[in-house]
Amino acid sequence: MTPSAAIAAATAKGASTRGMLLERACGMAARVGLEGVTIGELASAAGMSKSGVFAHFGSREDLVRQTLDWAAEQFIAQVMAPSMRQPRGLPRLHAIVEAWIGWIMAHPDGCVFLGASFEYDGRPGPMRDHVATMMQSWRTALERAVALAVEQGHLRAGTDPALVAFQLDALMQGLHHARLHQPQAAQDLARRAVADLFARYTADAPAPAHPPQP
Repeated sequence: MTPSAAIAAATAKGASTRGMLLERACGMAARVGLEGVTIGELASAAGMSKSGVFAHFGSREDLVRQTLDWAAEQFIAQVMAPSMRQPRGLPRLHAIVEAWIGWIMAHPDGCVFLGASFEYDGRPGPMRDHVATMMQSWRTALERAVALAVEQGHLRAGTDPALVAFQLDALMQGLHHARLHQPQAAQDLARRAVADLFARYTADAPAPAHPPQP
């Protein structure tokens, strides 16, 4: 094996090991929260030494941040990327929601993003800022998808993309909770709620009455 080939093989092996560690860390975070993820616990779960894990993550803070980033990469690959191949407008929005529901149901131990939002909401610092930036990026992408549906004439002119994105996010959080106490009905309820939401914003629906301004 040539030196360059050996370097490439070592790099690929390192990336594979890092990916395995991040996947396990993400699973731990879903169960115990990001703050419960430690170098020692991860090393034990992966059957590695602490020094072996440290070779991939310089600190616990680095591990936690990269765990969240890895989860975001999986979300983009499984939810957003396939949905973006659908036509602009409601077809794309429906695809996003359906893939989002699939993501939630595929993670029965919990959602790392939802957990991080709760964990760091009242804890100022770099990690809270990182979580806030990540969640805002997702909300911005969702708002853009709604705005395109308005531009395509699929949703009523004047529809507020920020409001619809907020409502969709609230419905998906509702699915998380309903999955616990209504496991058999949770997905159906979520889909019905989304269909009702979109129906109220369809292009031929009358504009809602705005409450009087104080």
